[in-house]
Amino acid sequence: MKCVRVYAGADGQSHFADIEIPLNLLELPGLPPVWVSARHKTTSVQFVTVPAEIREPGWHNSREPFVGIWLNGETEIETSDGEIRRIPPGTPILAEDTWGKGHTSRHPPEEQNLIIIPVPEGL
Repeated sequence: MKCVRVYAGADGQSHFADIEIPLNLLELPGLPPVWVSARHKTTSVQFVTVPAEIREPGWHNSREPFVGIWLNGETEIETSDGEIRRIPPGTPILAEDTWGKGHTSRHPPEEQNLIIIPVPEGL
C-alpha cells in the first residue's frame, strides 16, 4: 500500500517521500484472501473537523508522528524544500516532521474531516 511521508531531513527542512507499507496475504475461511500490514502500535485515535475558515495555517510541525487520513476535500501540502502535493481524500499521510521548519497545508473552502492516528514507533 502506498503512503505519502512528510519528514524533517538533517537539514531541518521538511521533505516528501513515497513509501510502501508492506502487506501480506491473509487467508480467511470461506472468503477471498485479503492483503494486510503488520500491526503498528498506537495509543489513540482522534477525529478532527477543520473549520471552513482555516485556509492556510502557516508553517507548522507535527506534534508527534502520526498517520492522517482526510475523509473529504483535497488538501494541498507544501514541504519547506518547496515541493507541493495535492492529497485526495482517503490517502494516508505519515507526518513525521516534528522539528525543523515544518510544512504548510492549504484546505478546500468547505469544512474537512480527518482521522489522526499517533504512531510513536513509526511505520
